[in-house]
Amino acid sequence: VVLGIVYVVISESTKFFAEVSVWEFVTETRWTPLFDTPHYGIAPLLTGTFMSTLVALSVAVPLGLLVAIYLSEFASARVREAVKPSLELLAGVPTVVYGYFALLFLTPILQSFIPGLPGFNLLSAGVVMGLMIIPYIASLSEDAMRAVPQSLRDGSLAMGTTRLETAFRVVFPAAISGIVGAIILGMSRAVGETMIVAIAGGQLPQIVTSPTQQGATVTAFIAQVALGDIAFGTIEYQSIFAAGLALLLLTLFFNFIAFTMQRRFREAY
Repeated sequence: VVLGIVYVVISESTKFFAEVSVWEFVTETRWTPLFDTPHYGIAPLLTGTFMSTLVALSVAVPLGLLVAIYLSEFASARVREAVKPSLELLAGVPTVVYGYFALLFLTPILQSFIPGLPGFNLLSAGVVMGLMIIPYIASLSEDAMRAVPQSLRDGSLAMGTTRLETAFRVVFPAAISGIVGAIILGMSRAVGETMIVAIAGGQLPQIVTSPTQQGATVTAFIAQVALGDIAFGTIEYQSIFAAGLALLLLTLFFNFIAFTMQRRFREAY
């Protein structure tokens, strides 16, 4: 399946780059492939993707890890059995519901605190994306911490440390390889999210320097063009495969970093 996906993306992207230079694709700062005077710079879509993902991780990582530490080290078995499945239900909510929740509920609240915040912005989209990926980070991190041998906890407690100190100074470092993997998985999920950013973040392709701006992401553009209004085989149609290739390479890069970090942490601990 992976080889098939890679083949389709690369073969269609090759047709795109036969007409648009890779240099223009990488260095151009305007992305207007559907205009009469098209420009094919992927930078606006990448900045929108980075910004929304950064906001999502700033929400999901601290909350997800705190939930994981609580469930692993402090919650009773009854509480864990009730909370963990309930938390994982968040992952089953349709993303279009999250998108309208961000647009109609969270954005008005943020506008009351941030004057001038536009109706479409990457801040509300990113916050809701963070809530959406909390189950991925919390569940996998909790599994990693639960896999730490009990003897390490007992040894730490025997030295006079508290349960909180043991959780942060012993269990957390010992499970860091699995926690890093959980964070990278959550980040990959945020990078590939479509409906939340398409509904709440806007679809204006511009260089994004602040989460309070509206912007377009790679996936939102792909969804926009894939609606069927663009003729098959045209350069506009093939641009979605070029954008998809950029997203694929970006995800591959992050996964490579995660693999390297996991290997180093395993060697260290």
